Amino acid sequence: MSLSIQTKCLHLNQSENDGDSPCSPCNHYGSVSFPIYQTATYAHPAPGESTGFDYSRLQNPTREHLEKLVCQLEGGIDCFALSSGMAAITLVLELFSPGDHIIADSDLYGGSIRLFDNVSSKNGIKFTRVNCATTNLETLITPATKAIYIETPTNPMMNITDIREVSRLAKKYGLILIVDNTFMSPYLQNPLELGADIVIHSGTKYLAGHNDTLAGFIITNKEAIREKLRFLIKTTGAGLAPFDCWLTLRGIKTLAIRMEAAQKNAALIAEWLQKQKCVTKVIYPGLKDHPGHEIQKKQARGFGAMVTFNVESEGKAKEILKKVRLIQFAESLGGVESLITYPVTQTHADVPEEIREANGITRATLRLSVGIENAEDLIKDLEEALNG
Repeated sequence: MSLSIQTKCLHLNQSENDGDSPCSPCNHYGSVSFPIYQTATYAHPAPGESTGFDYSRLQNPTREHLEKLVCQLEGGIDCFALSSGMAAITLVLELFSPGDHIIADSDLYGGSIRLFDNVSSKNGIKFTRVNCATTNLETLITPATKAIYIETPTNPMMNITDIREVSRLAKKYGLILIVDNTFMSPYLQNPLELGADIVIHSGTKYLAGHNDTLAGFIITNKEAIREKLRFLIKTTGAGLAPFDCWLTLRGIKTLAIRMEAAQKNAALIAEWLQKQKCVTKVIYPGLKDHPGHEIQKKQARGFGAMVTFNVESEGKAKEILKKVRLIQFAESLGGVESLITYPVTQTHADVPEEIREANGITRATLRLSVGIENAEDLIKDLEEALNG
């Protein structure tokens, strides 16, 4: 039975649940909410026989169910649930060896840049960082190049990279295309269908959706990558714990309606911000003057709920952060509550200032994760903070 993406947020395709596996719908005593298997180890019926599970570092029924669900949403062949988004990125980097070269977008989440600069580089992996939305990447490929790593939209400057075009280039040279899809969620964008080899999510954000748990995901559609990652997650031990798996499963049930509501709010707020005298720039892919607007329309089912904007001065930015009440000044995104972030001291604090400024991140830049509150209430809160 073919399911819509809205239904896939709640149910696995029947073929995924056929048979007598512990994840079959005929088990669990008819529980509608998938059970939390809070166990570290599993008893075996006899030598050479198994229930299908041995030790929860290797796999756990709750984690397996979550992985199958996210895999279904992204259209991959396997998914790996990890303890955080950074754990997911770290595991992906273990696919590479000293001397390997990766082309990475220059405007990435600050934690990714910190990992690349302080851990991956120490381990001998070399990076070239450029604006992947505007640079001729082919000129940067060397015999040592193994992968291209992008976010689209980027964090926080919302640059849009054409995934299909980068995929064509990656395939031409035998490179792995890695796409961090956190900002869009699988509800709005599916990079594997556009030619990517690996998709990463900070599941803490839109997938879990309630600012109450950490999670990370890797999804792939390549058998060789799948085998390596399954070995690595078993060996390094960063798999997501059962209770956090259950919280994320619960969050995904409402992914579709949350994304629709938040995206609608974001479009209204972006248009409103454009009319404010103290706002000097609004960056939202849904605005027709965004340089990536047409590409986004082709490769995604929407524009997301993240809005970045600049105000007239650093002092004005800090004043807004002090005055917001309904919108909370906090470092994260993708939850039901609206959050406003100051990238220079929060998400991108560890990024060197010259790199931040080259990317367009200034001390007057604010990043807004729009939640599902009433849009008029959010605009009223912003109006009081901006003009009060």
